[in-house]
Order: sequence, then C-alpha cells, then structure tokens
Amino acid sequence: MNTTTPINSTVPQDRLLSSAQDLSEQKMMNHRLLELEKQLLDDDDETGDEGDAASVITSTNSEWSETIQNLISPTQKPISPSPTSSTSSSNSSNSSVPSPGSTCLKQSLMEAATNISEGRNDAAAEILTRLAQFSSNPKGNSEERLMSYMVTTLKSRMNPSGNPPTVGDLFGQEHAEATQLLYEKSPCFKLGFMAANLAILEAALEEESDSGNRIHVIDFDVGQGGQYVNLLHTLSVRQKGKPFTVKITAVPDTDGARQTLEMVGKMLSKHAEKVGVSFAFKMAESQKLGELTRGSLGCDPDEPLAVNFAFKLCRMPDESVSTENPRDELLRRVKALEPCVVTLVEQEMNANTAPFLARVAETSAYYGALFESMEATVPRDCAERVKVEEGLSRRLGNSVACEGRDRVERCEVFGKWRARMGMAGFQLRPLGRNVAEEMRARLAATHRVNPGFTVSEENGGVWFGWMGRALTVASAWR
Repeated sequence: MNTTTPINSTVPQDRLLSSAQDLSEQKMMNHRLLELEKQLLDDDDETGDEGDAASVITSTNSEWSETIQNLISPTQKPISPSPTSSTSSSNSSNSSVPSPGSTCLKQSLMEAATNISEGRNDAAAEILTRLAQFSSNPKGNSEERLMSYMVTTLKSRMNPSGNPPTVGDLFGQEHAEATQLLYEKSPCFKLGFMAANLAILEAALEEESDSGNRIHVIDFDVGQGGQYVNLLHTLSVRQKGKPFTVKITAVPDTDGARQTLEMVGKMLSKHAEKVGVSFAFKMAESQKLGELTRGSLGCDPDEPLAVNFAFKLCRMPDESVSTENPRDELLRRVKALEPCVVTLVEQEMNANTAPFLARVAETSAYYGALFESMEATVPRDCAERVKVEEGLSRRLGNSVACEGRDRVERCEVFGKWRARMGMAGFQLRPLGRNVAEEMRARLAATHRVNPGFTVSEENGGVWFGWMGRALTVASAWR
C-alpha cells in the first residue's frame, strides 16, 4: 500500500519551487561528478585507445559506474561555436540560459521520474497532473511542447496499459514521413548526411582510374533517398570530364520495405540521368547478417566499396539487449567486406545503457535543444513542423518509456561509437578540415539568421549542434 504523503495540489507553485533551495549544493556535487565522469569517458585522450574503448562498454556494469549514472545525467560534451555563431546576439545568448520557471519545471519532471522509479505512482501522478497544466497549449513555445510530450511519456512509463508506449508506430509510414521531414528541415541532420557524402566522395576520388571514378555504396537504411539526391548532384559538379559511376545497393530491414525502395530507386535513377551521372540501384536479396558477403551484395572484385550507416546503428540491439549482439555482428560483417570507407552519422545522446533516471534527464535536455533549434528554422504554426515534432515525440517516448527489446531507440555518444568501431577492427578516417569548412559555408549560406547553429571539427568527426549542445556527429572509418 502506498503510504506516501499526498502532495498539496492547492499550492503547486510552492511545490515547484521547493527543490530549488538545494540547487547550489547540488551544482557543486554535479560539477565534481562530471569531472570524474569526464576522466572515465574523455574523448580527448589520445593514448591507450583500445584499452579505453573496451572499458567504455564493459564498465557499465561496475558498481561505481552505475553509482555515477544514477547520481547525475550523462555528460554532454559541448562543441565549439562555428564562425557563423560568433556574432550571436544577446537575445540568442540569453535564450540558452534557463529561466527560474524553466528550472523548476525540469526539477519537477525529474521528481516525478524519481517517484516512478521508486514505485510511488500516486505522488508521480499528482506531479504530472500539475505539470500538464503548464504544457497544455498545443501552440506553446518549444519548452512547453516538449514538457507535454515528456509528461505523456512518463504517464506511459507509469501505466503502460492505460497509456501504451509507441513501439509499432516507429515503423509506420507516418513516422517514416516525419523522419524524412526532420532530415530536410533540421540543419544538424541535413548537414550530417552531407558530411557523409563528402567522405564517400573523397574515398571515391582516391580510387580514381583511367576510365573514370566509380563507387559502390551499401546502405542499410536508404529511407526516402534524400541523401543520394545530394550525392549525385555533388558528383555531377565534380566529374571534370571524367565519368562518375555510382552503384547503390539497399539492404531492406523488412520485406515490406521493398516496395518503397523500388520507388526510391526509380526516383534516384531519374535524378542521376538528369544530372549526367551513370547510376545503378538494386536491393540486396537477403536480409540475414550471416549471408552478408561481397558476392551476395553483387560487388565486383575490384570496385571500391563504401558502407553508409546514417542513423541506423542506434536502432540495432547490442549486448545489453541480446547475447546475439546484432549491432557488433553487423559491424564485423561489414569489416569483412573490406570497404574503403564506412560513414557513421548518429545523434549525440547517451540513451542506450543509461538507467531510467539518467535517460529522462538526457532525453529532456537533448530534445529540448532539438525542439528549440526547430523553432529557429520552421514557423511555429507550420504543419510540417508539427509532424516533425510528433515523430520526435515517438522517439523520446520509446527511449524513456520502454525497456528490453521494446526500446528501439538506443543512441550513443561519439566516444562510445568510437570505442565500438575500434573493437570491430575499424580505424578512424578523420574527416578533413575542408569537410568542416564546407559544412560551415553551407550553414552560413542557408541559416545566416540563426547564429545558434554550430559546426565543430573534433576527434576526427564533424559535430553539429545548437547553442553549444551537440545534436549529431558525422565520422568516417576504414
């Protein structure tokens, strides 16, 4: 029986402000713990990479690591502002500083999550009811809309039968369309794809022959094909008299995806013909990891091969979900293909092996920054923006409300991806300074009025973020 004293709903503001009294002491403790965690997961350490790589993944079960994760939210590495953000206005700078009301709402959200984790659902429900009053406006600002989604998510976590979490919806057509809109509307996602394209292009140019350039790209999540429209256009500009031949093999994740991929292939073929690039598109016959070979993928013996992982690996279960560990198995199979480049683009969020409370804090902070960045680029009442945010709400809902195999969204920070790639036998192929500079130029050309967007070259990858918070990271491997 729940013996928790009911929260006085007649004075919600006092309740919301009560936890702020210990803020200074809490900040000091968080600072000390963050410094310690930085030493454990520091990406800047260039020595002993293999040892560090192993420890990043295997230490999550240790008592000390678990204690740190339960005490604080996962560390978020800030990124350096790009030249486009160096002239930020005072209004933009002030928008990144949370107001007292904002801080209290976030503290109350974490208090509700704590009550849920400790089985005090009545107390959690009362807090969530009050928070819903602050976030009930569907046309509110980005923080209010995020809070509304987080409240719904915690209710789903607390009462799955009454508020079923969204698992199947993540694989529906509506979510696929929302994801494609996100890739088109968010500079951080769009530029991530472009950086991967430049890495593929550089690898192809290194394999130049007398007959011209060619590249065979294996993609495990082609989506609507938007990334390759950009790649074909870039190749057409850089042919310089020598023909460029591109072959793309899509590996469908389900049999139902084949019809969509056929349409994507026809669209890309028309675009390639329009821009004058020799092009071929096909689908892999088998979806089984054990049958993933150069022969099954239709690779010619001497053709340069590129493998593209753009926002794909985060959805592959790892050792924390299954002893079969499909994520590492896929990486080992790809390594055996001997590609000249493997591109990796992922959200910079620690939401895989982190415990529940840490995921709530991390998800709230990450999607808070993403929602705010969307507000800077898409009008608040735009129907496409509403669709994008609904898609993001399904992602954050799955990341927080679900566990085990039902938790499909399992994002990692770049340091952990670097460790995992290294353990699979890959070496970092640093994206050159020219890649970061070109991304900055494109950002400045299209989003000059939004100085909050940032681009940074760090640890061999290119980081894209909003107001100092990294949102996506692109890297290349071989």
